[in-house]
Amino acid sequence: MAERRLLSLFGTERAKGRTAYKLFASSMLVSICLVLFYRATNIPGRGEQGRWAWMGMLAAELWFTFYWIITQSVRWNPIYRHTFKERLSEIDDSELPGLDIFVCTADPVAEPPALVISTVLSVMAYDYPPEKLSVYLSDDAGSELTFYALWEAAQFARHWLPFCRRHKVEPRSPAAYFSSRSHPCDTCNDTERSYMKNLYKEMESRIDAVVMLGKVHEDLRARKGFSEWKSGMTSRNHQPIVQILTDSSDKSSVDDDGTALPTLVYMAREKRPQHHHNFKAGAMNALIRVSSLISNSPVILNVDCDMYSNNVESIRDALCFFLDEEKGHDIGFVQFPQNYENNTKNDLYGNAFKVINAVELAGLDSWGGPLYIGTGCFHRREVLCGRKYSKDYKEDWKRETKRKKEDTAFILEERAKSLATCTYEHNTPWGNEMGLQYGCPVEDVITGLAIQCRGWRSVYFNPPRKGFLGVAPSTLAETLVQHKRWSEGNFQIFLSKYCSFLQGHGKLKLGLQMAYCIYGLWAPNSIPTLYYVTIPSLSLLKGISLFPKVSSPWIIPFAYVAIAKNAYGLVESLACGDTLIGWWNIQRMWLLKRITSYLYGTVDAILKVMGFPRTGFTITAKMADADASKRYEQEIMEFGSSSSSPMFVVIATTALLNLLCLVVGLQRLVADWDFGDQFLIQLLLCGVVVALNLPIYEALFLRKDKGRMAPAVTCISLGFTAVAYLLPIV
Repeated sequence: MAERRLLSLFGTERAKGRTAYKLFASSMLVSICLVLFYRATNIPGRGEQGRWAWMGMLAAELWFTFYWIITQSVRWNPIYRHTFKERLSEIDDSELPGLDIFVCTADPVAEPPALVISTVLSVMAYDYPPEKLSVYLSDDAGSELTFYALWEAAQFARHWLPFCRRHKVEPRSPAAYFSSRSHPCDTCNDTERSYMKNLYKEMESRIDAVVMLGKVHEDLRARKGFSEWKSGMTSRNHQPIVQILTDSSDKSSVDDDGTALPTLVYMAREKRPQHHHNFKAGAMNALIRVSSLISNSPVILNVDCDMYSNNVESIRDALCFFLDEEKGHDIGFVQFPQNYENNTKNDLYGNAFKVINAVELAGLDSWGGPLYIGTGCFHRREVLCGRKYSKDYKEDWKRETKRKKEDTAFILEERAKSLATCTYEHNTPWGNEMGLQYGCPVEDVITGLAIQCRGWRSVYFNPPRKGFLGVAPSTLAETLVQHKRWSEGNFQIFLSKYCSFLQGHGKLKLGLQMAYCIYGLWAPNSIPTLYYVTIPSLSLLKGISLFPKVSSPWIIPFAYVAIAKNAYGLVESLACGDTLIGWWNIQRMWLLKRITSYLYGTVDAILKVMGFPRTGFTITAKMADADASKRYEQEIMEFGSSSSSPMFVVIATTALLNLLCLVVGLQRLVADWDFGDQFLIQLLLCGVVVALNLPIYEALFLRKDKGRMAPAVTCISLGFTAVAYLLPIV
């Protein structure tokens, strides 16, 4: 057995075709340099019209060049991992490490309890010894509605878990399983499936009824745990609550087959108005402490409450990396990709992230590991607690909690509460040297960076069957708000001491430092992009040429850069599984996010650096109304006729401005064909922007449904377009 354990538990393959790609990238770099040379040597003289517009184009193109070079870090040499789970199966179950699973929720309205408990049930049902599994739900709202849903889930698990084992069910989220029309892999007959579905629907109906009522029934108050909720409690002002609903060490805590149930724990850390709670990072740190008292497993998995387990083998996949005796000693965490189950066929809002998942994160892995994206990630507990990597360190995979036999669930609950108070972390390393780090909306990224700077590496694993599936935003507004938060947080990191070039200097490879900046610099991309889609169009109106003539040989590098970059992007996107229409939708969302989400993210990040109050954390809603959901399924963009979001004003104004400029430009082209020789590139650029914005024009003027653009947005945007038309170009 010792010899077998020396066999590698995972393998690594390098991406094919890298030589061809490097030749392509080199040709792109030469062409970009020619573009910049032309731009720098043809600046209009002092007093000439368009001088400053030209210099602005030079600045924008310099930025795009810099950012393009940054992005090459993840495309230079991506690597792909695969595991040998059959070798891991030779290890006796008793030798496998325990696993603590953290699920975080923060709002029972934005994150419905029925959705949350479906995720909890999916991770309770992993193909793993149940006595080695402990599942913790952190409820940052301290809602009795969520606790009631978890209590119901604990009862349902007694039926659901043996059903899953017996029939090899996948996925093991009951909501996902019963919403699917086909179940090709399981062995269940229709009668038993129907019986289990009825049990689930009855539980779901009871939960929804309690949520609609806004409180639990009085007859439940006498049951264990419900007495914690007293009058006067709010989501921002309540005592710590820890409740063990099932305990794998309790012989009475078994399912219908007599098999032990995984430990299931509810935690709501203390909240007081006068104490900052540090959002999700604070919740995770409280979970680390509470779980160390109850189960203290050496491996921790954390998932978002809407990110259910879609692969029963995910734990064993992750352990193949940690337990590999030759290559696993320095692996701090294993990151799975973030995938969504509700993406439309053509990825209407660009939320599938197929290129990021298939190329960019694999490219990060080649430099020392992907960033920590906050969900679907397996950690060594010791690493999360601040341990630095050392060649001498040996993980104790068999370690157990210090819990004594006489410690009942009640005793553990009372002890654990003291670890979840809002003052526990005062004057301690928590949030800095221990646990998830504080001070940034994307605490996961700086935490992963800190782990890598302590000498650990991370691993990216993207199995054929997705490990986790979540719920993507299904409206444009939700998507833009989510990306505003992400881009703002990542830009804050870039502007802070946590910048990968500063914190990672001398600790991380240059390629990894650059790769972190791909996301750190999402936000400032907004300014040159907004410039590029407005100034050339306005210059077209004013008769100011900003590009070489078609008859000039200098047109060649401009044309090559534009065509080659987009052609490669199309091929890459199709190779990663996108459709042709999907690629076009991604280009549209790339534009919309840059001129709105990233622009607002840039402004807010800079304001914060200047000392203005920090931006509050925004939870992305997980549910949409029926009409909006139907439009989403039909791939019709959702604007909301009652929404006058400033982001929509920016989008509509940009779209209308380019439409006006294109119409005027085409009129001049028809009147004078020589106009095309001088302004063809600006006409084409304007035309591409108009083509991308076709759904915007439809929402502004043609649609009558509730998802159209608000009339107020149309009026304001027309006004801004008229003002922009009158502005001079200098």
